[in-house]
Amino acid sequence: MKTAEFVATLDREGRLLAEAAERAGTDAKVATCPDWQVRDLVRHTGMVHRWATAFVAEGHTSYHPDGGLPDLDGAELLAWFREGHRRLVDTLATAPADVECWSFLPAPSPLAFWARRQAHETTVHRVDAESALAEAPTAIATDFALDGIDELLNGFHARARSGVRTQEPRVLRVRASDAPSDAVWTVRLSQDAPVTTRDAAGEAHCELSGPAARLYLSLWNRLPFPALTGDATLAALWREKSGITWS
Repeated sequence: MKTAEFVATLDREGRLLAEAAERAGTDAKVATCPDWQVRDLVRHTGMVHRWATAFVAEGHTSYHPDGGLPDLDGAELLAWFREGHRRLVDTLATAPADVECWSFLPAPSPLAFWARRQAHETTVHRVDAESALAEAPTAIATDFALDGIDELLNGFHARARSGVRTQEPRVLRVRASDAPSDAVWTVRLSQDAPVTTRDAAGEAHCELSGPAARLYLSLWNRLPFPALTGDATLAALWREKSGITWS
């Protein structure tokens, strides 16, 4: 996907998140994140949007801390969220392609990284906001879901900080059933960080399969896995250890 496509997705997803949060109310429980109410979700996502904006707009070339969570609620909180989301979209849409700033996952450029990362960040949290309405979530495009799976497996869980480890080497396979034949990932687990390849090479101890959008949300621990074959303890390990926390 191109950077402009990620920015367009970020734009749409942020607006959907705000609409769902407004309909649910900030007191509502977030079903996909049981420790959160909608206000927590909106504060967190709005903070992340402003944090990301600062890197691109201000050209920070090393890590820069976030600005913290606002002491806002209700209509004021939603207005604050919408303002920050709009600034992020506009910043990414107008930034030069060769902008220099810090990023934390492999990407063709810092701008490509931030557009992709914030599109996925906002999409997952939009699903969280819609879960507070107890309605079926807005559909996620297959190509975007495939990209999100790849970002999670080859990005986040290729880092040394990934907690998905096993004492003995094990192989977890992820297969999207509604996509081209190359939409398969082989995740090799060990005492070191996972190593993921985009292939179906070798035997797997456990395979997770299903539609790409469902797998995407399942791997982000928002939904149960659609289908599982083989050693279910690897799926349980993923559930227990794969969470990405803010720090």
